Amino acid sequence: MELRAPEARRWTRAEYERLIDQGLFQPDERLELVNGEILAVTPQKSAHATAVRAIQEVLRVAFGAKADVRPQLPLALTPDSAPEPDVAVVAGSFRDYRDAHPTNALLIVEVADASLRFDRKTKGPLYAGAGIPEYWIVNLVDRIVEIYREPIETADGWHYRLVHRAAPGDSVTPLATEMVIAVTDVLP
Repeated sequence: MELRAPEARRWTRAEYERLIDQGLFQPDERLELVNGEILAVTPQKSAHATAVRAIQEVLRVAFGAKADVRPQLPLALTPDSAPEPDVAVVAGSFRDYRDAHPTNALLIVEVADASLRFDRKTKGPLYAGAGIPEYWIVNLVDRIVEIYREPIETADGWHYRLVHRAAPGDSVTPLATEMVIAVTDVLP
């Protein structure tokens, strides 16, 4: 008999949604499914929450009625992932997603302090592999916005070909709109 090391049980998005429907989790638990793992979301400090609100307001103006700006809501990206990014901009109206979560986004933004490494090394490749054309990390540690564009698959997996770091005093224009956004407008 061959002995094997224990392996973590991976979950599909369908299984995860069934667990939610069955009430397995507490109503106030903040969880997300990433690459088959059910993860507890880190509680937010006030600077993080302020940045999420700032991003949400700025992107609502930038995209107007042509897109829905979704704060901390699920995306059905892959069969084993249903992340809840801090902000996702999706095509259409919020009513378009009454029966199912969006499967794609025009732009995803994560606010990072303690989660910075995870947002770069795990969420970035997840979003690139799902074909998200643009991903921002509002990096509270260094007070910059990291802009990731052009998802590409290489021998090392999925990542973004273009990476740009914008500091206070700089601005950025999302690919899916023409509005220029000052970096200071998304920082707390």
